[in-house]
Order: sequence, then C-alpha cells, then structure tokens
Amino acid sequence: MPIFEYKAYAPGGAVQSGVIDADTSREARTRLRRENLLVKEIKELHGKAAGATKGQKGGPSRLQALMKARQRASGPSARNLDVLTASTRQMGTLLGAGIPLAETLKAMIEQAESRTVETMFREIRERINQGASLAESLSEHPYMFSELYVNMVRAGEATGNVDVVLRRLADYLQGQRTLRRKVVSALTYPALMIGIGMIVVSILMAVVVPKITTMLTDMNQTLPTPTRILIMVSDLFKNWWWAGFLSIAALSTIFERIYNRSDKGRLWIDRTMLRLPVIGDLLRKQAVSRFTRTLSTLLQSGVPAVQSLEITKTVVGNRVIADATDTIRQRILEGTDIATPLKATGVFPAVVGYMVNVGEQSGELEQMLDRIASAYDEEIDISTERLTSVLEPIMIVFLAVIVGYIVISIVLPILQIGQIGK
Repeated sequence: MPIFEYKAYAPGGAVQSGVIDADTSREARTRLRRENLLVKEIKELHGKAAGATKGQKGGPSRLQALMKARQRASGPSARNLDVLTASTRQMGTLLGAGIPLAETLKAMIEQAESRTVETMFREIRERINQGASLAESLSEHPYMFSELYVNMVRAGEATGNVDVVLRRLADYLQGQRTLRRKVVSALTYPALMIGIGMIVVSILMAVVVPKITTMLTDMNQTLPTPTRILIMVSDLFKNWWWAGFLSIAALSTIFERIYNRSDKGRLWIDRTMLRLPVIGDLLRKQAVSRFTRTLSTLLQSGVPAVQSLEITKTVVGNRVIADATDTIRQRILEGTDIATPLKATGVFPAVVGYMVNVGEQSGELEQMLDRIASAYDEEIDISTERLTSVLEPIMIVFLAVIVGYIVISIVLPILQIGQIGK
C-alpha cells in the first residue's frame, strides 16, 4: 500500500506534518479530514526509490531512517510493556480469526494510542509489503521487540502458527509483568519505610533536637552521657548533612559502575543478593520462575533447545543464574540432557532438577517447566507476604528505639535539674 507524506492544518491553525498509508491520495485526504486535519500538501513516497542509496538497491529509505531516529528518541513510551502485551494479544486474535497479516497491521495502525506506536506499525507493514517476513520486520525495532519475541515469531512463521505464538507471547508478557510487580511491590514497602524513617530522624536531629539541647546547655549543668552523645550526633547532622548526601551519591555511582561495567563485580553483587536472608530467597524464586517460564514458552513455540537457553540467559535477571544457564547450554552442545548439568550447577533447587528430569523422560518437558514456574509463582506470593510481615515490625522497632533514645536523652537532664531544685 502506498505511503503519503502530508502537511495539514490542525484545529487552531497549527501546521502538522506526518505520513499515512492509503490506497489513493483521495482516501488519505478523507481519513485526515476525519481526524479534523485540513490537508495543505500531500505527496506519495515511493518505497525503495525514495531513499535507496547509491549502489544499495532496495536499501532503507530516508523516511525509514527518520522514523527510526524519532522512535529511538521517544523510546520509553514505545517500550511500555502494557502496550506491547495488548498489541501482541490483539495481533494474535486477529490472525487467529483468519484476517491477513497486512489487514491485521492496518488495524493495529488505526487503533494505536500513540504516534510512536502508530509509526512503528506503519514501518513494519511497509517492510512486509516489500517482501520481508514479520520476524525480520520486528527485529528492526529492538527497543520494542526483544530477541525472545523475534525468535518466537520466527519459529511461528516456520511452523505456520504465528497466531498461536503471539497469544502465547501475550500470556508470557502478562505473566512477567505480574511477577515483576509482585517483587517490586514487596521491596518497595521496606524501602519506603526506611526512606520515611531517615527523613523523620534527620528532621528531628537537624531542627528539633538542637533547639531543645541549646536550652539545656544554657543552664550550665553537667549533662548526662546519652544527652552529650545526642548533641554530638545532632551537630553532625546539622553541619555535615551535605557530606551524607555526597556519600550516598558516590556509593550509588560506584555501585552502578561495578554492576554495569564489571562482569566480576556484577557476579559478586548478584551472588551476594541471593545470599541475603528473606530477600535472597525471593530473588532466587523470581529468577527460577523466569527461567522455567521463558524456556517453556520458547520450546513450545518451536525454538531449538540450545537457542532457547541462549535467549533465556539474557532475561533471567541474575548473573549467577545466567552463568548456570550458559553452562547448561554448553553441556547440551556436548550431547548431554538438560537435567544433568542443571543439577550440577548447584544454583537451582533440587526439586527443579528432579522435575526437569521427569519431564525429559516422559517427553513433556515444556509442560513440566510450566508447572515449575506456576509453583514458584505461588511461592513468590507467599514470600512477598512473609517479607512484608517480617520487615514491618523490624522497621517499627528500629524507629521506636531511635525516637525513644532521643526522648530519654532530652528527659534525663530535665529530671536531673528537677532533683537539684529540690
């Protein structure tokens, strides 16, 4: 279908430019009028001829390059997981109903809620009209469609089950989003409690306590040891608060560099996180659930085991689990099964290795991996509740001890003065 570039007057008189695909320029004008746009200028862009560079017949057009640059500039909105999940499910439903791919993409273009998503689907449709496969077209938008997504679609095209694969992908994305929200919500509460506690204590030490301790000091009385310690800490908060902020910023920067730029540093941090009480157990269950669910989804979609493990390694979210996954992949290349190296890594719980072994022997590995993931999803629910129930009283007691110490340190000299007066 031809693509037209237009300039039009929007309501209010502003000039708006863009692209639209339609069978004729008349149809393009009609559709723009429905959007309350008065066309000033419209012209057809001829796919390959419009921007093929010299010596590169059929190369990407200038329009495509501009679209990609614009999409990358507004990446965060395009990568919205809610949009990707909904679009994937809609495409799977339309294809499953027998609607051709070109018409399915046209429907996605018309109902896109943002200009970024609309432009992306227009480019995908144009590439398919030029003869590219759906997987190839999607791979040109890595900020939106991951390697896992593209490979599953490629496997679906090879088996003729793209609609089934897309629906399976939508379920997978929905599950991963739910899982991520559970873990984030479990970790957000204690982090919020710590942050609020630090703010309250900082205000007390920097504003309230100095006013009271100044009155006590002016009485020229010998202050108790707890009160002297409180005054010293209060002076540190009042005079060196900026050093605290700088220290936190420096530690955050060092952590980010170690985690993102050093393989050994990231491995050490991820291993340490897994060893933390309560939180480590939650993170391990999340990684195991993601590993089993991703591997099951890829295998069910027809992606070879070795390639499935290569992709799974990139999405587990923990370097320790990722390295173990790569070890399993290398052992499979040597001719072994999945269960044996999985047990040998010592990273996965024993029950996972046992169930994978049973699944391989019965020929139902994909279904067994799904059951493991579902079981761990339930355990994650229990772990999040346990984490909240454990950390909440700990944080309350911790804050109560600090506030109690402040109160005692202030009350002690007052009582002392009262006894002297008698």
